[in-house]
Amino acid sequence: MSNINLVETVSINELRKLIPVVGTSLTPVIVSEPGVGKTSLLSMMEKDLGDKYDYIYVDCPVKDMSDIGMVIPNHQTKSLEYYVASLFKMDSKKPKVICLDELMKAPKLLQVIFTRMMLERMVGDVPLPEGSIIFATSNNSSDGVGDSMLAHAGNRVCIMKMAKPTVKEWLLWATENKVHRSIRAFVSMRPACMNSYMTGDQEDNTYIFNPKKPQMSFVSPRSLAKSSVIVANKDVLGENATMCALAGTIGLSAAKDMSAFLSLESQLPDFKDIIKSPDGIDIPKDMAALLMLMFQAIDVVETQDELSKFMTFVKRVASDEVQAIFFTMIMRAKRTVKLARNNKEIETWAVANHELFGS
Repeated sequence: MSNINLVETVSINELRKLIPVVGTSLTPVIVSEPGVGKTSLLSMMEKDLGDKYDYIYVDCPVKDMSDIGMVIPNHQTKSLEYYVASLFKMDSKKPKVICLDELMKAPKLLQVIFTRMMLERMVGDVPLPEGSIIFATSNNSSDGVGDSMLAHAGNRVCIMKMAKPTVKEWLLWATENKVHRSIRAFVSMRPACMNSYMTGDQEDNTYIFNPKKPQMSFVSPRSLAKSSVIVANKDVLGENATMCALAGTIGLSAAKDMSAFLSLESQLPDFKDIIKSPDGIDIPKDMAALLMLMFQAIDVVETQDELSKFMTFVKRVASDEVQAIFFTMIMRAKRTVKLARNNKEIETWAVANHELFGS
């Protein structure tokens, strides 16, 4: 028998496929450090599965018994009946996709209710529609934020650790969700943003969450996305307010380092000017500036002519890394993939630079 190599973590894209397959009878409980995208699995599955299901988010720590259901007297039968809260949309016959968010922070009494839901597909005494999918999320116990599970429940569910996204995975998500180009350029040049304290070699990483260090604000996939509105409105806010808001969102260390990226914005050529003169316009020497231009183009390119002309500019960039980032994003982003696949300049570049992507 051949050896099987087991990995310790599962990616968010793997979970996106796994949960609908097993979640009708086995409840995946997804754990990870804060801010890496566990809760977004619900919206991802809604995109994948469509309107066949009702999608229900349960914020477990803030619920009490009456938020789930109540026992009500039935005077005709002289008995007590369990009425389910409207949160679970039981007036609809559709199967449900239920996310029990932060399950292990719920009060112990509610964990009993949620345990029956996870094991028997029941809300109190009322069965969920056939085919309903349930999954839960929580933090690692090592995160030190108060997560624990009833001892008898752990062996009846499927507990999996979710990996933080890689830089490329987050950049693709950020591009599709319109995170500001300066933030994407920052992450491209600061891959330590996506490192995890759990690897054990991150003591000098001043960006990320670490339970050994007192910190309220830190860099995570979530906080980076939240900071987009700050960066987009930096001219209105002013320099001081922008930096204070960033420090309160992604931490002081990252806010200071990001300031250099923000100062470049006003110096960059506009996409339209590049399209007008792709052979003649000056190429910025700063790597961060080049990356911002690449992400700008991915956000705004609309036609084959625009893409071909921008590729003329891209080929003048001396950095293979910058060229590769543009190619990877343009080929993977949903908005641009069809455009890129049919572009002769993209095809020519891919053939000439295939070694950048391995075998």
